[in-house]
Amino acid sequence: MKTTKPLTELKLSVPPQETPISSFLTASGTFHDGDLLLNQKGLRLISEEKEPRPVESKEIDLQFSLEDLETIKVIGKGSGGVVQLVRHKWVGTSFALKKFISDVPQVIQMNIQEDIRKQIVQELKINQASQCSNVVVCYHSFYHNGAISLVFEYMDRGSLADVIRQVKTLLEPYLAVVCKQVLLGLVYLHHERHVIHRDIKPSNLLVNHKGEVKITDFGVSAMLASSMGQRDTFVGTYNYMAPERISGSSYDYKSDIWSLGMVILECAIGRFPYIQSEDQLGSPSFYELLEAIVENPPPSAPPDQFSPEFCSFISACIQKEPGDRSSSLDLLNHSFIKKFEDKDINLGILVGSLETPVNFIG
Repeated sequence: MKTTKPLTELKLSVPPQETPISSFLTASGTFHDGDLLLNQKGLRLISEEKEPRPVESKEIDLQFSLEDLETIKVIGKGSGGVVQLVRHKWVGTSFALKKFISDVPQVIQMNIQEDIRKQIVQELKINQASQCSNVVVCYHSFYHNGAISLVFEYMDRGSLADVIRQVKTLLEPYLAVVCKQVLLGLVYLHHERHVIHRDIKPSNLLVNHKGEVKITDFGVSAMLASSMGQRDTFVGTYNYMAPERISGSSYDYKSDIWSLGMVILECAIGRFPYIQSEDQLGSPSFYELLEAIVENPPPSAPPDQFSPEFCSFISACIQKEPGDRSSSLDLLNHSFIKKFEDKDINLGILVGSLETPVNFIG
């Protein structure tokens, strides 16, 4: 007679009571967290001398308040927020306005969880400090009427995910253009800001009609004290996670390089690299992907379909051991990038011929 094994007893721990966001609000209606002050006039950071300083707008000489913006339409969702296409009433300039929300269809609530609050603060700090042409510009941020809002430049051709949805695959010259721009953004984040993005994926690489590719969404990014530091927090989209991250080990900047390699390989072959055929529906589950990454060799570019330079670039990114992966700086000098640098390749012509996505920020 076959006996049934007893089920393993599950032990659930009740998380401690989260600190409500109301604890971070002053009587004047200012959102205050550490050295960050945010209200309806904008964002301020307090220096070590405790002197507040305004954060200036970048790349565009346009001062405004939320009242100067009119909503055109909702264009998508980011991590923890709704994104709207808005237009300046008097100047006509378009922006993407991201409002942080809770699980209910209202703007940010006073009892929001601690991890969401930290995500908001992290995104505010990284965005206000970014000065790189390959990182989406955050012009302003506000706290008003219970909502935290960030005003970004409007990337009018959507994301790389939207591009691939229409063209299915990208040819190597276009892939090289995309790679170089993303790498320039990663070099800035890794070597100047000491930031691990932790969620590099097609929907977080935005594109405009000029063919510019920029990194966005720093809600789950992490700052390291030095270039030698490591993290061990499990956040981000697991599909593009490096082996050390998805298995729960410590990780550093090289985890972003694995994600970049996965994204570029997907754009080249027209499917997620861990899906064996285009007919396979959906993405693998977390456990299927974990098993594939741990047990199987890493994905690679088919040498009969792609140039040796491209295959080498993908291999330099997608290595199980972080130490075997190239850095963002090294990859900028890779033969695949150099191969097309002197060519007149206009990504803007390609994306300009595509349909404008309706909802594109993911």
